[in-house]
Amino acid sequence: MAAPRKPARKDLGVKEFTFVWEAKDKGGKIARGEMRAASQAVVNTTLRRQGLLPTKVKKQSFRGGGKVTEKDIALFTRQMATMMKSGVPLLQSFDIVAKGASNSSVSKLLLDLKAEVETGSALNQAFRKHPIYFDALYCNLIQAGEQAGILDSLLERLATYKEKILAIKSKIKSAMFYPIAVLVVAAIVVTIIMIFVIPAFKQVFKSFGADLPAPTLLVIAISDFFVANWWLIFGAIGGGLWAFFYFWKRSEPMQIVLDRFFLRLPIFGPVLRKATLARWTRTLSTMFAAGVPLVEALSSVGPASGNHVYKVATQGIQNEVSTGSSLTVAMQNALVFPNMVLQMVSIGEESGQLDAMLGKIADFYEAEVDDAVEGLSSLMEPIIMVVLGVLIGGMIIAMYLPIFKLGAVV
Repeated sequence: MAAPRKPARKDLGVKEFTFVWEAKDKGGKIARGEMRAASQAVVNTTLRRQGLLPTKVKKQSFRGGGKVTEKDIALFTRQMATMMKSGVPLLQSFDIVAKGASNSSVSKLLLDLKAEVETGSALNQAFRKHPIYFDALYCNLIQAGEQAGILDSLLERLATYKEKILAIKSKIKSAMFYPIAVLVVAAIVVTIIMIFVIPAFKQVFKSFGADLPAPTLLVIAISDFFVANWWLIFGAIGGGLWAFFYFWKRSEPMQIVLDRFFLRLPIFGPVLRKATLARWTRTLSTMFAAGVPLVEALSSVGPASGNHVYKVATQGIQNEVSTGSSLTVAMQNALVFPNMVLQMVSIGEESGQLDAMLGKIADFYEAEVDDAVEGLSSLMEPIIMVVLGVLIGGMIIAMYLPIFKLGAVV
């Protein structure tokens, strides 16, 4: 009786690298190329089996690459969409984009994706193996494009979505950057004045032998505390900022509280709410237009909104829609959407053009964010100047009051 055959050994997850090779064929002609393999010996063996004599095999290095950002992913998506629209095969598109990437980390990521597709994985499955860079929304849209045979169109739609979401985030960051940068510079200037300038004035005032005005005494007292405890002050500020950002990223209750607080801020709150509504409607429009069922699309819309209040509201909307309620009624019950949004969604449902109507809502709120950011910049400049003038000017006046008093006596 023959012994049973052993099952084929499964892939043990051997790590592969990219090798650049050069070889001669039987006619002495030089050939060059790249190959993914576990070692240089595997590359040499593979080339010899193909009738090539290896002359140079070198492991490709990806050192010096920076972090793969959302902008890199958006650019890659746009390039892939453009090439596939032009009829370039998928694997060749990966090669072209990887070689043209300025960030070597992006090149490595794309070559890894290409290798997974070459071994038989579907494109969406290859993306799902890198959840740090490709979220569920991205992978679901790619899967929908593969199943419907419209991957090039879906990539183009996905690239547009990524670019618009990045533009919204960039505008919000630019609105926050100016006041934060000015406040940081002001803090540095005040620190220098407190530690170096005011103590020098204090030594001068000691020679006067006269009583100092109350504002001057107050500023000198603050300076003395600053000089004696600067390490404690900076340690407390640094530790507080580190703890804030640490728990903000990892504590869900803190995220809920902060997201609610940000939406209620008097100046920045309305801008953040409009940006959230733009992301929410843009995401749902993109997924619904790609043919993803509404209930399934809503599971990706909540996290993509960027705000926990809307994430929880979206979960409630998803539950109501799954039990037969219309999207308009479910959104109305969530109590977080303006009347204009509800009316346009209702018209979209009745006319069968929900994706187009959601896209128009997103366009409207993106334009609103543009206008709001410009208005914020114009509003914040005089406010910041007044604050800095009162703070630094007040200290300078307090230091010069004894000199003015001495001049009046003389």
